[in-house]
Amino acid sequence: VFGHCHVPAACGVLASNATGCRHVAMPKHRMQKTTLMGQRRVRFIAMTQAEVDVVAELEKASHSHPWSRGNLQDAVNHHHHAHMLVSGPVEGELATWHTGAGEVLLGYCVAMMGVDEAHLLNITVAPTHRRQGWATVMMHALAVWAQGRDAHLLWLEVRASNTVAQALYASMGFEVVGVRKRYYALNAQAREDAHVMRLSLQAWRMPK
Repeated sequence: VFGHCHVPAACGVLASNATGCRHVAMPKHRMQKTTLMGQRRVRFIAMTQAEVDVVAELEKASHSHPWSRGNLQDAVNHHHHAHMLVSGPVEGELATWHTGAGEVLLGYCVAMMGVDEAHLLNITVAPTHRRQGWATVMMHALAVWAQGRDAHLLWLEVRASNTVAQALYASMGFEVVGVRKRYYALNAQAREDAHVMRLSLQAWRMPK
């Protein structure tokens, strides 16, 4: 399950950068991962206030401690990199979350730029579309976007227990550089550490 990286938690992919949009080719092994993935033509669209309600519903369905609607509104209002991964419907699938235009909402991510680095704040894949490679698609597109903004580093936090997400990040070249003690809430009494991970964007290249 891919969840928050909080600061307070055969197709191509369109990835926006500082000068517009460009095509990001998906690695062949990812294109062949699942039948449904191969049937989709996916794209990124900017999260707007009109889409905050559906994103907030998906957020609540995906996380035990979700971002509030207000957190998502702030991400849009503060002009963070807040984008949704969407596709047209695929015959025979049961998709729960749709945009106002009727596209299937596969997931979304929110990031922010610093002076010369980017920080992933939230990456979420819809429960009905997990283990299909979409988190990898979003992370690769995010890295390309950050490179397009001349960022040298990409940072994130991830729950210490979220070994699936950690494995994905490590496969991209992220390394653990620190621990934030008791960073994430587990329940009313307990909290969980976060691993701080960093990717050098100067060395990173899109996998072929």
